Amino acid sequence: MTFFLLLGLACSGAKHPTTALQLGEARVQAELVFDLAGRSEGLKHRDRLGTDDGMLFIYPDIAQRSFWMKDTRIPLSIAFADANGVILRIADMDPFDVNSTNSLYPAKYALEVNQGWFEANGVDKGTVIEGIPTDLDVR
Repeated sequence: MTFFLLLGLACSGAKHPTTALQLGEARVQAELVFDLAGRSEGLKHRDRLGTDDGMLFIYPDIAQRSFWMKDTRIPLSIAFADANGVILRIADMDPFDVNSTNSLYPAKYALEVNQGWFEANGVDKGTVIEGIPTDLDVR
């Protein structure tokens, strides 16, 4: 798995390792952030995100999560998912908004994509995010 992740990083120009995630019939090439520094930086200061690209935030525990868009220029949608990858909530977030968007339920994962991507691809609450790596050193 490590070779695949590093290959994804080298090919995509992403700042973090990447992997393909399947959500129903849709596919996302997601950067993986699984440490505090990566989760804190997120997609801040970027000018764009590819059409079917995203960022998967992976946490070491299951808890309610909260995101904001400070210093984030790209309009995003976020899906919060449980330990099995089942989406619990999807919300839209606007650039530079400092109000929190909460998971509402305990979540282990959060997937950010371009705003409207989930709706355009028929992804809704209850969809399973498949392909989440399980062999990472999550901190």
